[in-house]
This record gives sequence, C-alpha cells and structure tokens, in this order.
Amino acid sequence: MSKKNTADKSAAKTLGNKLSRRTVLRGAAATGAVLAAPAIISRRALASSGEINVLMWSDYLPPEFIEGFKADTGITINHTGVGSNEEIINKMKATKGRGFDLVSPTNMRSPQWIELGLLQPFDMSKVNTSTLNPAMVNVGETEWNFEGKGSHWLPQLWGTEAVAWRTDLWQPEGGVPSYGDIWSPEMKGKTMGRPHSMMVGAGLYLETTGELAPGSMRKAYDSEEIMRPIWEKVTKFCIENKEQVKLFWNDADSQKNGLLNDGVVVGQTWDGPILAMKTAGEPVTYQAPKEGALAWVDGIAVPIGAENMDEIYAFLEYSFRPENGGLTADKTGYNSAVLGADQHISAASKKNFAEAYPGDALTNLFPWPKEPQWYADVRTEYRNKFVNA
Repeated sequence: MSKKNTADKSAAKTLGNKLSRRTVLRGAAATGAVLAAPAIISRRALASSGEINVLMWSDYLPPEFIEGFKADTGITINHTGVGSNEEIINKMKATKGRGFDLVSPTNMRSPQWIELGLLQPFDMSKVNTSTLNPAMVNVGETEWNFEGKGSHWLPQLWGTEAVAWRTDLWQPEGGVPSYGDIWSPEMKGKTMGRPHSMMVGAGLYLETTGELAPGSMRKAYDSEEIMRPIWEKVTKFCIENKEQVKLFWNDADSQKNGLLNDGVVVGQTWDGPILAMKTAGEPVTYQAPKEGALAWVDGIAVPIGAENMDEIYAFLEYSFRPENGGLTADKTGYNSAVLGADQHISAASKKNFAEAYPGDALTNLFPWPKEPQWYADVRTEYRNKFVNA
C-alpha cells in the first residue's frame, strides 16, 4: 500500500478552486454540454410498479421526492437511513453486497470500497450525465473506476461540516465563528459534534494557535508515521477539554435535537439539518469558520447484489432532473450535484447559502482528502480514546 496520499489534488479538482452554489452547479456547464449524451431509455419504459431498496443518509430522501417518484414511475422507494459511511460499509460487508439496490458512499471513501469488491459499475449507456457537474462525475470515472471496469459512483449531493449555533443564546466574536469556539471555557457542557470530525476541527483550530504546524491535518493523510504524532496531540487536547461536550451526534436528527432540545448552544454539524431548521424559522444558524468548512460529495453506487436494475436507472433519471435536484436541495438544506438545480430552490435557501459561506469561505474549504483504510483504522483508534476517556 502506498503511503503517499495525493488526495488533495483530486479533492480540489472535485470541488474546484473557487466555489459558489452557481459555479458548483453550472461552472463546468460548457464542458457538460459537449459531453456525449448516452442513449437514454424513456423513464416510462424503465419504470415499473416495482420497488427499489435504498440505503442512504437519513435525511437525503424527503417525502416530497419519494411521493413524486412514486407518482411519476409507479416505483416504491424503501429507504433505510444511515448516519455514517461506516454503517454503509458494515451493512454491505454483513450482507455480502445484497439486500439493497443503491447505497450512498462519500467521494473520499473509494480506497475502502475497492478492496471490498461489493459494488458493480454503472451501465453508463443508461445514465444521462450531461445534467451533472462534470468535475464531480469525473470523480466516479477516475477514483471509483475499479479495475478499469467503469464508474462505480455518481454524485448526488454535496455539503460541508462547520459551526452551528443558537442565535438567541450566542453570537461569534466579529461575526465569524471558529472551531475554537466549541472548546472555549464559556461553552463548557454546551457543545456537540461527531467525534472523529470534531477532532479534525479541533486540529485545524490548533494549527492557528501554534500547537500544530500549519497544514498538519492534511499531512496526516500522507502516512501512518506522520499521522500518529499529529493525532496524539489532537486527542490529548480533546480529552483534556472533554467537559465541553454535551453530546456526540450520529445523524441528522440528533443534530437537530441537540440544538433545539438538549441544551447545546454551539456545535460542529452538517449544513443540511441546521439550514433546514433555519428555513423553518428556528433560532439556529450555520456558518463556515475561520479555519474552513469540511467539504464532501455524497454519491450513489450499486451493490453487487442489487436486484431491481430497471428501477435503479429510473431512480437516477428522476434524481438528475434539475427540478428534482432543486427539490432535494431545498428540502434537505444540502446542495445538489445537478446542473440548474439552483433555479428550483427557494429564496430562503439561497439566502441561507449566502449567509453560510460569506466572503472567501468557499475558497477556504477543507475538502476531505481521499481516505485509505489504514487512516480510517488509526483515526478510529484515537476517536475511541476520546469518546471513552
């Protein structure tokens, strides 16, 4: 196994050097326009009165999408929600790739999936990628092209993890939050986060204080020998300040409940759940911190044991229409990989996006680097030390 990780280049290529909702969705539209469009079978021909079993992030399929898909195709979506990539991988390993027609891994997890052999490539003659962001499609064609058999991954939604807070109880100094706010003495017992990514946020904060050298958290992906001393310092800091943490979340609902019902004032969260609450009028907001929001692209993949193949391609065709990409983005608070989806979101969603990424926030993202299994294993080791301390 190569210890050198070149993921930063691919991550930057995926998300672009300068991002906005419009540039992410449209910036490469000229490239997309000249892509050879495959011969697409009519959605009515593909569709049936059957079912499709989907293992997907818990908040990615809003009722409006499920109902619209059923009305359009006659197909029933059976959605099993998950809150982490580890859940997806563990379920697929346990069932040997059977029981589901679609799963939704995150872009940087390809090194873990290629070793498992639990996914099958798409029949790209049945997928119209001209409606998708070309840079994101390219991730599937390169990083998820296992054994040269073609793309095993298509983009669906992209988003970030950053800082959320109760607007009626706290405001960041200077109007821009920091991961350090989660660890400030005034927030003792009032914060939350997902353990392993909360630790990354803490590490990025420590880079600004001099406890870690600038760029340490990225360099940790280069090799285990480089990673361990960096994560030793991060883990020590997190354990020493564990009293800050009110709760650890593991899915969208626990993030919402933390801020609304469980006494959390400031937390490190995904964008979707918080922005959805903000749109609904709750006293919460979400914003990229000084250190940069953690960015990712979640996709769609087909397990080797998938049975409902016509339904899979009907699902993709429906999902990749701009109006449905916009509906999904509007209802979930995340951002669609579908070109033109931004023309089908509400004014409130557009306002939320602008407020979440002010100034140069979109040029200061921290795209999650591609993650080999050795990194995931070592990170879990330190994550467990923090949680169990």
